[in-house]
Amino acid sequence: MKLPNHENAVISQEKLQNYLLSKTHPIGRFKASIFNELGYRQREWAKLQTDLKRFLELEADEKETTAYGQKYEIRGNLLGPSGKSIYLITAWIVLKTEDFPRFITAYPGER
Repeated sequence: MKLPNHENAVISQEKLQNYLLSKTHPIGRFKASIFNELGYRQREWAKLQTDLKRFLELEADEKETTAYGQKYEIRGNLLGPSGKSIYLITAWIVLKTEDFPRFITAYPGER
């Protein structure tokens, strides 16, 4: 299944620039080193946003329902600007008060 209303998904600049690509974020800095190796840079966050939007065409797995909403996972390969590729797990949520998915995070995974 595709994410519900996936064509209206939100992948925020703040989430990418200040978390996934931040070398100083307490948690994100570990992920930033991986994305940096793939060729993504904090000041060029929009490239990662564009590449993550491609995941929206892949099949999503429904995960747990939380107090905030329904979570989903999409897995696939991400080819970075450096030419290197990684198998990535992306997490999304449809908040109870909304009808579109929001990007939560991404991290390397196993097939």
